[in-house]
Amino acid sequence: MREIILLKLGAQMIKEQYHHPEEVKIERPFVYDMNFVIGRYVVRYFILKPDSTRHDFRRHDIIGPALKVQKWRREYFFPNAAPGIAQANSARIKKGVDNSDAAKLIQDVTFLATPGLSPLRPVTFEDPVQSSEPPHRRRKRLKEEAAAAASPAEKFLPSNSSSNLSNLSSTLPARSLRRLLTTCLSLSKPRLSFLIVLTTATAYSLYPVPTLLLPTTTISPSLSALTMVFLTSGTFLCCASANALNMLIEPKYDAQMSRTRNRPLVRGLIGKRGALVFAGLAGILGVGGLWFGVNPTVAFLGGLNIALYAGVYTPMKRISVVNTWVGALVGGIPPLMGWAAAAGQSATDSGAWTELLFSENSIGGWVIAALLYAWQFPHFNSLSWPIREEYKKAGYRMLVWTNSRMNGRVALRYAIMCFPICFGLSWFQVTDQGFLLTSSVVNAWMVREAWRFWRNEGHKGSARGLFWASVWHLPVVLVLAMVHKNKLWQGIWRSATGDTEDEENTASETADPQLIMAAGDNPIRLAKAAAAIEGRL
Repeated sequence: MREIILLKLGAQMIKEQYHHPEEVKIERPFVYDMNFVIGRYVVRYFILKPDSTRHDFRRHDIIGPALKVQKWRREYFFPNAAPGIAQANSARIKKGVDNSDAAKLIQDVTFLATPGLSPLRPVTFEDPVQSSEPPHRRRKRLKEEAAAAASPAEKFLPSNSSSNLSNLSSTLPARSLRRLLTTCLSLSKPRLSFLIVLTTATAYSLYPVPTLLLPTTTISPSLSALTMVFLTSGTFLCCASANALNMLIEPKYDAQMSRTRNRPLVRGLIGKRGALVFAGLAGILGVGGLWFGVNPTVAFLGGLNIALYAGVYTPMKRISVVNTWVGALVGGIPPLMGWAAAAGQSATDSGAWTELLFSENSIGGWVIAALLYAWQFPHFNSLSWPIREEYKKAGYRMLVWTNSRMNGRVALRYAIMCFPICFGLSWFQVTDQGFLLTSSVVNAWMVREAWRFWRNEGHKGSARGLFWASVWHLPVVLVLAMVHKNKLWQGIWRSATGDTEDEENTASETADPQLIMAAGDNPIRLAKAAAAIEGRL
C-alpha cells in the first residue's frame, strides 16, 4: 500500500523550534513516496551540498547539522526524523550559530535518500500524463532530453574512455588501490593505446617469413610468441607514458574543452607529481621491455615516439598547424616497430638498425607506416570539426578553424592516397592480389565521405560521416591485409590436403643459396652452411 507523507507539518515544527518563522520560507510542500521510506533500506537525512552529485551512505553519515548515526534508533526513521533535526538545529542556535545560516540549512535538509538511488528524490506533484507513462517510453524520453542537453562534441563523438574512467575513479574510495589503477589507466588513454598496439601487432604478423625459416625447414617456430608479448606490452607502456606526459603538460587547456575537461589531472584525481611518476615508470618499463625482449632498434623507436609526442607534438599544438603532420608521423612509427621486431628474428647479419629498417625486406614496414600516416588526416580533421570553437578558445592552432577549406582538402587528399598505398602492399608481395579488390571497397567508402566533407565544409552531417568511416576503415583494412597475407591460403590449403611435398622441395631449393648468402665471407658461417646443406642431402 502506497502512502504519501507531506513534510509541511514537519517544516512547521522546525519553524516553531527556531522561533524565527520569517527566516524559513517553504515555497511548496515536498511530497515523498513511502517506497523510499520504509522497506529495504533505512532512511537517512543529510545536508545536500550545492556541488554534490553522488553520496556514499554509511553509518557515519551526518544526519542534520549535529546528529551522527552511532547505532540504529527509531528516531532515524522518517516519522521521527523531523523533530530530531529541529532539536539539533535549536541546540546550534543556542550555542550562537548564525540564524540565517541555520535557516539556510533548514531549506537544504530533509531530503530522502537510499543507497543506489539518486540522493535527491523528492516526488513532486506529477502531470497525470507523465505518471501514467509506460517505462519504456519514459526511458526513451529521458534519453532524448539528455541528448538535447548535450554539447555538440558529446552529440557528435563517442564517449571518451579516459573521461569515463575518470568518472569511475571519482566514485571509488580515495585511497583504494582500485582507484589508483583506474586513474593510471585513464592517464594512458586506453582506447588510443589499444589502437596503436593493434597496428604494431598487425605489422608484426604481416612480415613475410623467409623460406629458410618456414616450419617445413626448421623445428623452431618462425616468429616467437614471447617476442610478441614483449612487443605489445612494451608498446602499450610507451603509449601510456606519452599520453600521461601529454596530459601533464596541458591540464590548464584541457579544462577549457568539453572532450578533455574530465581528464584525471583536470579533476584533481591525481597530482602532477603522481602523473609524472607514472609516466616515468611506464616509459622506463616500456623501453626496457622492448630492449631486452625484442631488440634495441624497436626500443629506440619506442623512446623516439615518446619524445616526439610529448616533446614536439604537444607544445607545437599552440604554435603551428604543422602539429597535425607531426602527430601523423608519431602514428606511423608503431608499424615500423612491429616490422623491425619480426625482421630481427630472421636477420642474416648482425641485426643492426640499418638492416632492420633499410634493407630490401623492410619496404613492407614502410608501406604500412605510410598507411597509418595517411589515415590520420581524414580521421583527425573530421574529429576536430565539431569542437573547432573549443580549440580556438583554448589557443590550439588547428587547421579546422584557421583554414576550414584547406582542412577538407587535406582530408580528401590523404584519403585518396590510401589507394596507391594498399596497391603497394600487394606490389611488394606483403599481401596477395585479392587485397587490391577488398581494400578498394573500403577506401572508396572513405574517399566518398571525404569528398562530402570537403564539399560541405563539415556541414550537413559530412563531418560525422567521415569520422565514422575513418573509425571503421583502419581496423577493416588491417584485418583484410592479414587475411590476404601473401601465400597464407596456399599454406592453409597444403596443410588441409596434406600436400607438403612441393613446398618442401621448393624450400630445399631456395634454402641453399640463402644459406650461402647469409654466410657471406665469414668462414665459420660458411662451414655451418655447408654442414646444413650436407645434412639435408
